[in-house]
Amino acid sequence: MNKNPEDHNPSDGDESQNQGKRPDGPVDPLGAMFQQMFGGSGAQSPGSNIPGMPDPQMLQMVFSQIQALMSGGGDGAVNWDLAKTMARNAVAAAGPDPSPTDGEQRTYDGAVQLAEHWLDQVTSLPAGTSGTRVWSRAQWIEETLPVWKQLVEPVAERITSAMGEAVGGAVGELGMPENPEAAGLPPGMGDMLGNLFGGAAGGAGGGANPLGGMLKQMGTAMFGSQVGQALASLAGEVVSGSDIGLPLGPEGKAVLLPANVDVFAEGLEVDIDQVRLYLALREAAYQRLFSHVPWLKPRLLGAVEEYARGITVDASKFSELAQQAEQMDLTNLDPSQLENMLGGGGLFTPVDSPAQKAALARLETLLALAEGWVDAVVHAAAAPQLSAADALRETLRRRRAAGGPAEQTFSALVGLELRPRRLRDASRLWASLADARGLEGRDAVWSHPDLLPTSADLDDPDGFVHGRDAEDGMEFDFSGLDELLGGGTGTTGAKDGGAVDNGPVDNEKDDKSSDEDGKGGEGDKGSDEDGEDKPKQ
Repeated sequence: MNKNPEDHNPSDGDESQNQGKRPDGPVDPLGAMFQQMFGGSGAQSPGSNIPGMPDPQMLQMVFSQIQALMSGGGDGAVNWDLAKTMARNAVAAAGPDPSPTDGEQRTYDGAVQLAEHWLDQVTSLPAGTSGTRVWSRAQWIEETLPVWKQLVEPVAERITSAMGEAVGGAVGELGMPENPEAAGLPPGMGDMLGNLFGGAAGGAGGGANPLGGMLKQMGTAMFGSQVGQALASLAGEVVSGSDIGLPLGPEGKAVLLPANVDVFAEGLEVDIDQVRLYLALREAAYQRLFSHVPWLKPRLLGAVEEYARGITVDASKFSELAQQAEQMDLTNLDPSQLENMLGGGGLFTPVDSPAQKAALARLETLLALAEGWVDAVVHAAAAPQLSAADALRETLRRRRAAGGPAEQTFSALVGLELRPRRLRDASRLWASLADARGLEGRDAVWSHPDLLPTSADLDDPDGFVHGRDAEDGMEFDFSGLDELLGGGTGTTGAKDGGAVDNGPVDNEKDDKSSDEDGKGGEGDKGSDEDGEDKPKQ
């Protein structure tokens, strides 16, 4: 019985990972913190006259803890020191994480070398690996952190900035009572809240409002915490450097995680050597793609940055909060009111824009094309060699299509999914291209991003493959158009009064395969200029 990878939920038993998060959308980064600060379990001060309301001393302690949490981590949008520390601690707490042995290094060296030999028979892209790395889970965290910074930082930066902007625009609506103690606030609470909102209660002061900056710092710490949890979960599942479809490892190095490969193989009823070879094939295939398609990695990262640029936070949520605050009876305050106001309702949830949805669609299509190419190439290489090739292919397809580690990580961080939803369609398209154009013709599509299939092409793979072939074989009779424009003389007048000599009409037909349009003369070789190979007639 095959193991079902998607049954594993990294957050089982840890409800804190799910607090403040919409199950089907972006994260509410600060919801969990506000729930902890103002939830129903909030302590009651013996001297407070508001049931359930924390006293100033307790709030001061809470803010001191927040300040300690926010310290360090640099000036970015994510506290990366906190993220790395949390991730490594979580991995260590999960169980043994031994460094790979010399024997494991030799085993995977041999697996990758054999995989490269098999791949040479099924793709025109040359080998992309110059060595093999075997990592522990802790090593994976350390080595992949630079790429995670590139991916997460733009999104986190935009969300934290948007939170600060939204708070700055709406904080004035919250206001402060002229006489805080008369309004029912405990002694000292008015001064604390007055300082928080940029001036003492009752109108004294009036300095700059620090709340937006504080929330931005809190977001930095919260992102650091969430990144740490997500990376720890991911480190326990990934089997290779490119397992999630992104080049996380060092350039030109095939990366495998022996401990995770062993866990993945458990319950599959497949010989472990076949599992290692199949995963080595996938990693080596990804390295060929990333090494010889230089625009692919920056385009993937650019799609994430494009998504981040459009992030906004719904400022109307703060206006609603201000209106709710005005209607609250401070003399009979229910702590659940604060929890609902600050911890629920998606107060800090980013709003998806049409531009973001379009960027996400492009990212999903590109991921599907890369994953589909690897799937098709690896199957072609493995099927004649490994008896378990079909079973392993289906297991990995389901693992990726269900989201797997990639979707869990990104949806847990910023709501950005990396699910290759069109994996099967993309794999069929690449297989059809190989049948119609040969290996070189299929792989030549990667020579320029403009040649790649679109999402619409994935709906009709045969149309993409054979549609261009049909266009290449079409001949057009321009004689009627020529007579209209130039009276059949072969010379047409340009708009600016000049003349363009197109030559005799018959010669134009004969020269359709000339170097002028780059499509003929030498058959497939004539397409080197635009990167698209055409089948020989």
